[in-house]
Amino acid sequence: MNNYDLESIGDNHIATSVETPMRDDAFLRTDDEKVETIKFHFKKIMEELGLDLTDESLSGTPYRFAKMYVKELFYGLNPANKPKISTFPNTYGYHQILVEQDINIDSSCEHHFLPIVGKAHVGYIPKEKVVGLSKINRLVDYYSHRPQVQERLSLQVFEDLKNILETEDVIVMVHAKHLCVSSRGIKDKESFTTTMEYGGVFNSVEKRTEFFNLLNNPALP
Repeated sequence: MNNYDLESIGDNHIATSVETPMRDDAFLRTDDEKVETIKFHFKKIMEELGLDLTDESLSGTPYRFAKMYVKELFYGLNPANKPKISTFPNTYGYHQILVEQDINIDSSCEHHFLPIVGKAHVGYIPKEKVVGLSKINRLVDYYSHRPQVQERLSLQVFEDLKNILETEDVIVMVHAKHLCVSSRGIKDKESFTTTMEYGGVFNSVEKRTEFFNLLNNPALP
């Protein structure tokens, strides 16, 4: 496949699986070993661009870049970093919609490794189990911190929350800006992308409308 074909695939925003594509040996090396390898190669990239790494401002950049990639931006690749999501019995019998909205999305496009920034809105209707509200935020944050396609991000949060809560009554909406659109290619500064996954009662237009109305309620702060 030539470079033009490879670039076209990225521009078409293709995702191949609900699971993030990972090699079988992805975690045989420690994070610190990965940092050293990425540091070496990113230094070569900077040198190839003509930058002077003896300059005080640039000399530490390869290490900072590598550490950021492994331990910050893409910490969500490692299953060992997945947050422990505890559930609790729904002892008070709440069976109406619960929405956690405006959860920050701070992710990266897997085609160009440029930022994806926006908000996620997650709703579910409890059955036997409920989950702490901050745990939903942590789950979104975990899946966001890996090279992503927005459709996959929505699906991963949706599928995981369904399994955790043992219910199909879950809805996930992600509304985000892609810097691969706004800073390269078409360079459209204003457009956003919205993706949504839902199941159970949210297959009903009435229930989805209830969810949308909660998100848009002007009485909310």
